[in-house]
Amino acid sequence: MKKTILSLSLGLALAGVAGHAGAEKADRNKPMNVEADALRYDDLKQVSVFTGNVVLTKGSIIIRGAQLEVRQDPDGYQHGLVTGSASTPAFFRQKRDGVDEYIEGDGETIEYDGRADTVRFLKKAQLRRLRGATLADEVSGASILYENLSDKFTVDGAPKTAAAPAGRVRAMLTPKPEAQAPLAPQPSPTLRTTPQLEKAAQ
Repeated sequence: MKKTILSLSLGLALAGVAGHAGAEKADRNKPMNVEADALRYDDLKQVSVFTGNVVLTKGSIIIRGAQLEVRQDPDGYQHGLVTGSASTPAFFRQKRDGVDEYIEGDGETIEYDGRADTVRFLKKAQLRRLRGATLADEVSGASILYENLSDKFTVDGAPKTAAAPAGRVRAMLTPKPEAQAPLAPQPSPTLRTTPQLEKAAQ
């Protein structure tokens, strides 16, 4: 099926495109590009639905999924729902502002709330922080809420049911590397003479 490629200059704040701590500030003014197999748009409901190998890019943001639904509330805030396929989860990635770090995660579904500026990963959720290309932190659980405004995340395990035990939250957190302290200035070398040299100089 031929893919539909759209270049949109909407004020869509999908997936943390806010100029707050944590999110890359430059993303706010970048154009949004969406590639998908099909698009259905309902102007009355202000809903756009992209389906089929959806890839969204906006500045440092990358979102992938089988389906992306974007809607706008009466106050103009944007909300998004990304759904993965049976074999591949929905995926989100964004650079953090001012540092060589990235936040990325995946889940069966990913929800973005433009009003609260949060990203929620649901079902088999994982969230990772990378420093450059090195994995620094990783958490997993039934659901993960990432708050762009405060750069915080909350992880919940699956509740216990009759058919399955309670799901456990797992985390791997590494200490932040300390800035290398500047070297203390070394005293300049001084020339010392021995008694023999002093006598020879006389």
